Amino acid sequence: MSKLLAVIKILPEDDSISLDKLKDELKAALPKGEKDLYVHKFQEEEIAFGLKALKVFVIMPGDFAGGTQPVEDAFAAVKGVGQVDVEIVQTLPG
Repeated sequence: MSKLLAVIKILPEDDSISLDKLKDELKAALPKGEKDLYVHKFQEEEIAFGLKALKVFVIMPGDFAGGTQPVEDAFAAVKGVGQVDVEIVQTLPG
């Protein structure tokens, strides 16, 4: 079965949001029951005036029901998340 990498950009509601706490809450928010769905890594990206975005690298099965939408919805429901954008979805080699 193929695996996908989805890069999802998270913009916090404001610059007072703790990115470390947000990372933990995003990991916990992923839909349960799929062992091949997990956060591979986070990358912080400077936006402007001290505001940082998080890029979340999510590994998911190629046949995940609903594609990235369940993950986007789960991330959007996390307190402190202002915006969720999928930047890239690609098939991983192997």
